[in-house]
Amino acid sequence: MQRNYQLADNYYQNSQELTNQTAFHEAGHAASIYLGNKKKQLPPVFFQIKIKKPKNVENQLYYAKVVDGRLIQSLPIAGLENFGDLTTEEQLHYQCAYEADVINLLVGPLAEAKYVSLRDDEAFNVNLFNPSALNYYGGSSDVNKAYAYLEYFITSEQLREKKMRELFLEAFRFIENNENWKHILNLAHYILQSEKDVLSCEDVIGVLR
Repeated sequence: MQRNYQLADNYYQNSQELTNQTAFHEAGHAASIYLGNKKKQLPPVFFQIKIKKPKNVENQLYYAKVVDGRLIQSLPIAGLENFGDLTTEEQLHYQCAYEADVINLLVGPLAEAKYVSLRDDEAFNVNLFNPSALNYYGGSSDVNKAYAYLEYFITSEQLREKKMRELFLEAFRFIENNENWKHILNLAHYILQSEKDVLSCEDVIGVLR
């Protein structure tokens, strides 16, 4: 789960703002993985945040990336390859996992979008956003991965779009929860202030708690 950088980001190369956006983006992913999964009573999953800071090199960008953290990776491959042969209970187990993973993917760019909206004193309203809009907040690979999950499990395009909207709204509600946003805010600041190249799962959970 890594923020995408686009040509438009060149505007920010000499500014702290792109760094701040990146931190909020990855903090959103991490907070959703830990807090969101925990609220759904899903099993804990390992993740970490890798950080690469520029070393006084012109045009070098700050990078942060959540590594791992996906529930579907912990489930047997055989079940993925033979999903239709699973029992109803087993299919529900896989569905809970991939839906949580999709939400966790979407929360990252949504966290960045909320940060930008607050920074610019603009409205942050669910009616102003859709999955495609997240491309403007470094979320193109996150959205593509989310659709790839849905395409794997849902053959109907109409039903996929319906499910995507449903999960998008759930991700938006996670961001709008005041307690969740406070956790994202604290974690983003921790990421920005850290001198480490890798924040362990324990480091991140310690901040979120």
